[in-house]
Amino acid sequence: MEKQKADQIITQYLKKIYGFAVKKAFSYDEAEELCSEIIFAVYSALIKSNEIYNIEGYIWRISEHTYAKYVSSKKRHEGISIDSLVLPHYDTYSFENDDEEKARLTREVAYLSKARRQIVFKFYYEDKSVQGIANDLNIPVGTVKWHLNQARIDLKEGITMERKIGNLGLNPIVARGFGHSGNPGSNSGPEFYLGDKLNLNIAYSVYFAPKSLEEIAEELGLTPVFIEDKVKFLEDNGFLVKTKGNKYTTYINFEPQKYSLELKENKYKTMLEIAEIIAKEYAPLVRNAVKDFKNLYIPSGNFELLEAAAIFYGISNKCAIPLGKDMSKYDIKTRAGGDFVATVYLPGEQDDVGYVPTVKMKNNWACGSMTRDSHKYPSVYSWSIDSRLSSRKGAWMNNDYKDYEYVYEFINGMINDTTANQEKFKRLRERQFITDDNQVNIMIIKGNHQDFFDKIPTLTKEIKDKFASKVLEFALMEAKYYPPQMQDLILCWTVEGFIGTQVALMVMDILYENGTFKPLTEQEMVTSNLLMFCDTLPH
Repeated sequence: MEKQKADQIITQYLKKIYGFAVKKAFSYDEAEELCSEIIFAVYSALIKSNEIYNIEGYIWRISEHTYAKYVSSKKRHEGISIDSLVLPHYDTYSFENDDEEKARLTREVAYLSKARRQIVFKFYYEDKSVQGIANDLNIPVGTVKWHLNQARIDLKEGITMERKIGNLGLNPIVARGFGHSGNPGSNSGPEFYLGDKLNLNIAYSVYFAPKSLEEIAEELGLTPVFIEDKVKFLEDNGFLVKTKGNKYTTYINFEPQKYSLELKENKYKTMLEIAEIIAKEYAPLVRNAVKDFKNLYIPSGNFELLEAAAIFYGISNKCAIPLGKDMSKYDIKTRAGGDFVATVYLPGEQDDVGYVPTVKMKNNWACGSMTRDSHKYPSVYSWSIDSRLSSRKGAWMNNDYKDYEYVYEFINGMINDTTANQEKFKRLRERQFITDDNQVNIMIIKGNHQDFFDKIPTLTKEIKDKFASKVLEFALMEAKYYPPQMQDLILCWTVEGFIGTQVALMVMDILYENGTFKPLTEQEMVTSNLLMFCDTLPH
């Protein structure tokens, strides 16, 4: 373009360019500096161009591009992260080139590994020499050259390939709850790590097949830049495990999104059959084992509460069908001291639509055995299981070892209901562990917890043989709904946990319904299936 025509265009757009700079800048000095850079860039581009059909659009594209360079330069000198900045890919402003191609190049830079992306940025954007980059990163010059050559290859391949957004990028999963088996550590259970929706979907993206960082990013419809730190966080805390080929897998137990209602019902029926056998043949053995136990306090004086708790404990802890497999690889060990198997509950969809159940299935949810001890008072220990037979709220998160320390201090006369102990008494009344008139409202056994639990018999082999093969059959069917790396866990959990808290709840229903035990009162539901152990009983 002729100089005279370029001068006319600059004069025509000078005020608009300055207005653009004022809106973008934080001060008038900065606006003038930015404006001068834009004018220089526009003038240089006009002189090099032949014919331009859309002058205004051309000028604003140059303005935006110059502004991006200006901001990037400012941020670089201030030491701000460059991960979100736009990289310039051309030495001249040939805006006739395809903008889409430039956008794809920018995207592909983001798909480079962190180290390679850093080198590319320093070389092309900061105009640093190979030697300068080597000095900055404390790596050999040859390594910098190799990364640059590989980056060119990666970028060329990336631009020509068609990247697709995976299912999780379009329809991310949402958890309906979390569970754990083991010690949650100081940061709570898996909800602390997976409550973040992106973290959850990163973990789920590798559940059915191992994926590299780049493949995870593509599945989520993101660039690796945005998930690198999250992947490292999940790996450092055991939720992601690195496998061959620098790929990741996970041993989180995600509940299947598809289920068979017929399989669920058949499992329920089998549990009911087993519960009938246990109620008839095992429950009497437990009652006989604890019938002469004397060193205890029961608020209502109803000895059946102790018998029921002993039966529930026995079924939940001494009736498993062991497979003897090493399941340690499923233990997630977090940096906060957690050591547990993590479960994520997902919304389920019935895959045998049209199947009509023949029985009404009760809600037989019950938490696992919760134990609490005290370093302050070594004799203090508790065991409990929450279910619809108990009125306690909050399950493990509301079951604090301090509650039992407070009870111990109360029954030993170490605290009185005064202002100084207001918070302790408020907590005990909130949990209903003491009544409004200061009576202890939970069962307490004097002595060592292990001595008591040792009295409770295990389920005999003769009884187990009546249903062991059927349990294994169900376990194999359930395992098919899970990916290969999870099937050992599901097999063991299903077999070893088939006779657990759900069956225990069914057994208790039978014993309450057939008159073996009297129905629980509201007061008794506070301590139903809760036992505290210490060296003192309430007076």
